[in-house]
Amino acid sequence: MRLGSLLMTVVGLGVAGGAVYFAQTQMNQPVATESAQAEVVQVLVASQDIAFGSAIEPHMLSTIDWPSGSVPIGAVTDKDQVLPQLNGQPRRAKRAIAKGELVASTKLSDWGEKVTIVQTLGENNRAISITVNARTGVAGFVTPGDEVDIVLTSGGGDEMRALTILQKIRVIGVDQRSDETNEQAAVARTVTVEVTPEQSQKLALAQQVGTLSLTLRSLDTVDDEPLSAVRMSDLLLNEGPVADGDPKPVVRVRRGANEITEQVLN
Repeated sequence: MRLGSLLMTVVGLGVAGGAVYFAQTQMNQPVATESAQAEVVQVLVASQDIAFGSAIEPHMLSTIDWPSGSVPIGAVTDKDQVLPQLNGQPRRAKRAIAKGELVASTKLSDWGEKVTIVQTLGENNRAISITVNARTGVAGFVTPGDEVDIVLTSGGGDEMRALTILQKIRVIGVDQRSDETNEQAAVARTVTVEVTPEQSQKLALAQQVGTLSLTLRSLDTVDDEPLSAVRMSDLLLNEGPVADGDPKPVVRVRRGANEITEQVLN
């Protein structure tokens, strides 16, 4: 009996020890996995706002840690990729880069490359300028980076009409300014917009036949639908709004040569 009890005790200790070892192994496994997932690399960010066309200089850059498995495509991880060698030509910002924003290779020019407004255009797009003033240019509150609708007013007298000819058009320049970080309002004489080749033809023709006005769009995304033209007849209605209820009879009473009084009969 004593031998049997001893054997049972040894077996029990062995099972208990195996259970403890298995539990420890399972507890340590997630730690190892989390440690692997926590590996980071350093990516470049802008330490200050970098204006369109500015040469990239060391004081404009800093680094932050980023999970190695989720580095965005195009993010720069090596300063040597953006800073020139001694006496070398710089790279420039092809688009404005905000403070704290990741520095992406797609926003940088080649070494020594000239940066112009052309490099802000999308593939196969065009830039065209529109003549504006304080009234047609939203009192100067249109700035580079805004989106606008463009309204054509044409004709004269009773034939005058207004029609929205283009919607959701990006402004890329106001007079000679193209910096999207500049939010200062200023009354402009020209506004340059980004359009497709077909849209550029429409704008060129529209400027010859009437007046173009800009309307600022909301930041909220909306589905645009074609808008019907508004004519003078839509503004100068032949009949005024109909009052609620049935029309009430009136009596005209003349008192004197020119004075007329109207009384409503109840």
